[in-house]
Amino acid sequence: MPKLTPKENYMRLMRGEQPEYVPRMGDGGGGFDSQMGPDQLKMRDWEGENVDHFGVTYVRELNANNGPIPKPGVFILEDITKWRDVIKRPAFLDDIDWQLCADRDLPKWDPSTIKSVTSTIGGQAYFQTLCNFMGFDNGLIACIEEPEEVKALMNFVLDINLEIRTNVIKYYAPETGNQADDIAHERAPFISVEIFEDIFEPIWRADIAPYVEAGIPTSHHNCGMFEPFVPHIVAMGYNAWNPAEPMNDLVGIKKKFPQLAIVGGFDSNGPVCWPETTEDEIRAYVRQQVDLLAPGGGYAFGGAIMGAPGDPFAAERNGWINDEFEKIRYDYY
Repeated sequence: MPKLTPKENYMRLMRGEQPEYVPRMGDGGGGFDSQMGPDQLKMRDWEGENVDHFGVTYVRELNANNGPIPKPGVFILEDITKWRDVIKRPAFLDDIDWQLCADRDLPKWDPSTIKSVTSTIGGQAYFQTLCNFMGFDNGLIACIEEPEEVKALMNFVLDINLEIRTNVIKYYAPETGNQADDIAHERAPFISVEIFEDIFEPIWRADIAPYVEAGIPTSHHNCGMFEPFVPHIVAMGYNAWNPAEPMNDLVGIKKKFPQLAIVGGFDSNGPVCWPETTEDEIRAYVRQQVDLLAPGGGYAFGGAIMGAPGDPFAAERNGWINDEFEKIRYDYY
């Protein structure tokens, strides 16, 4: 039997130490029970439509595990130069009594009851938020035609995020931090490295600064072909990247940047989703990816296929994936 709990084992990974056994992505938190911060900042359960603090309307997408997406065709900002007239600081932030919230909430995060790592509650993303405000096409056009206005808007969002992050760190003392901002598709980034370096890199660097200064290991979430930007997040001080999908050269990245934990390493849209792929083939793929990325540490497995809630096809295959990983994880090192 392992000596370390999954939580303790995952923190070894985040500190750049050798885990006792192969960690799982879920051991690192991310669920609502492990996100530290006032309830006003959390996404609550809802059906139908939901409007966020900036006025963006969201709906559920059944085929993405019922996750929220901006309501198609409904955007609050048409002209990036007019963002100051539309995007306002959420008024509820002035009403949060951080000490009161922490005194009420911290008993719920007793280390003996929370089995995964506690993390800061997620703040607004940046590129994604721009697209949520304007739509994907207009967001990309704004980056090219009005980069200074995009920078001004992103810095406005950054100031709000920093206010939240510094207070969560001060009053809640989470074990890890996290930041997410998907800027890539399966086959290529959405934006060039040049646009990233001009607009988004300074924002991301400032966003992670409170974690770095507090010595809190931090994860960055980015799906798709993110490889061109990996050197940048390493330089910023991120400790882990998820979901680190296999369209990137994960073996090469791990070798070049051993200080960056690879979390994921699983093709959730490939053969595991095909009806003709057998249980044995799916189990073999789990073992293959662990054998590829786990040697020497610096890796946490994360694998599943998406589907609508209750989808029996996805549930069966995710059962095989989870079962196979559990069979091999504890005796691997």
